[in-house]
Amino acid sequence: MGRLFGTDGARGVANSELTAELAMNIGRAAAMVLISEEVEHPTILIGKDTRLSGDMLEGALIAGLCSVGANVELLGVVPTPAVAYLVGKYNADAGIMISASHNPFEFNGIKIFSSEGCKLPDDLENRIEEIVLDHVVPYALAQNGNIGKVTILENAADDYIEHVANSIDCDFEGMEVALDCSNGSSSRTAEKLFTKLGAKVHMLFDEPDGVNINKDCGSTHINRLQNYVREHNLCCGLAFDGDADRCLAVDENGNLVDGDYLIAICAKDMKDRGVLKKNAVVGTVMTNMGFNKFCEENGMNFISTKVGDRYVLEAMLREGYNIGGEQSGHIIFLDFATTGDGELSGAMVLSIMKRTGEKLSNLAKVMQRMPQVLINVNVSAEGKFAFYTDKEVKSEIKRVGDILGDRGRILVRVSGTEPLVRVMLEGENLEEIQYLAQEAAQVVRERLS
Repeated sequence: MGRLFGTDGARGVANSELTAELAMNIGRAAAMVLISEEVEHPTILIGKDTRLSGDMLEGALIAGLCSVGANVELLGVVPTPAVAYLVGKYNADAGIMISASHNPFEFNGIKIFSSEGCKLPDDLENRIEEIVLDHVVPYALAQNGNIGKVTILENAADDYIEHVANSIDCDFEGMEVALDCSNGSSSRTAEKLFTKLGAKVHMLFDEPDGVNINKDCGSTHINRLQNYVREHNLCCGLAFDGDADRCLAVDENGNLVDGDYLIAICAKDMKDRGVLKKNAVVGTVMTNMGFNKFCEENGMNFISTKVGDRYVLEAMLREGYNIGGEQSGHIIFLDFATTGDGELSGAMVLSIMKRTGEKLSNLAKVMQRMPQVLINVNVSAEGKFAFYTDKEVKSEIKRVGDILGDRGRILVRVSGTEPLVRVMLEGENLEEIQYLAQEAAQVVRERLS
């Protein structure tokens, strides 16, 4: 984890930690890293979610990029995966998404995508950090006619919707679903997409006002969607996060179907249709142990990476796999996208329901989840770094691990996107892991808060 960039871009409280000046300098440095003898005036796309601070940071990025000679094309409010896709479609040199994903509105972030639509590798992010923080080279300000220009792209959202719709192999006629848009990016795209595919949609939390993004809604607050699906007898519900790169689902009974289940459902369908490459699925160290058993029972290989869809993607690209993702709902279908795409994931699940005629609750029976407890501990900025060397924390992790033995596991990790240390336990006995998780979390709290 770098000094500016975590597992999912640079983030902070807007206008306090992530200031306009910092955004401008990130823009300058990003363009400088991309400028070469072959690309004197790179074209960089900018998209944003619905946060109040998005306009401010967009303006700062524009100033920074144009000041060093980059041309900017504005996409407006779009999902993060739209930026990743449109970089290639529009033959741009890079893309930037202004979003803090599932975080509250006061946070914002900057995610940078390469010309291939992939999040920048660590070495390029490190070079940007060195320019911004260490001033290893001065900003190469453009002169006279070399200053960049700005273009507004009016059809960006529609081009993305068309791409996702063309990725689905059936229509959704006769399906009635609820879409929780988290008052975020999918508010601009989800209704049009799923209606285009033939579904009857019930729109929830699709009226962003700049400050209500993710507030008691979306993939991190699923209960209201669960109640709505039950009360209206719908076939399912889909919940996206603020920038729509995540999707969680709710079955017809109102039960949560998380990312692990969705990946399992999609991977089995792909295997049954003969399109699962190398009979393999990529997940992370946070993937539930029940998923490993699912893979064994279905003749699939499970590949585990560090947390972060960027690391999932790296493994997929390196080895030629075509599905992977995270329990949180980031799912990458590499045949169609280079990043997690919540709307594509939801549409894929609906297409399986339509083709098989199965209810989502029945499809989810493909996997049995092992009891899991996750406690997020708020820590200081210093505490996040101290985690790696604190002997008492390490000792507590070992103690709990020894108690669980081969009956479960403990995983404690620093969040790459929030001021948190996450304490996760899995095991056969729910009461035992709840008790042990509380003990481990208390040690983390005392040492690192």
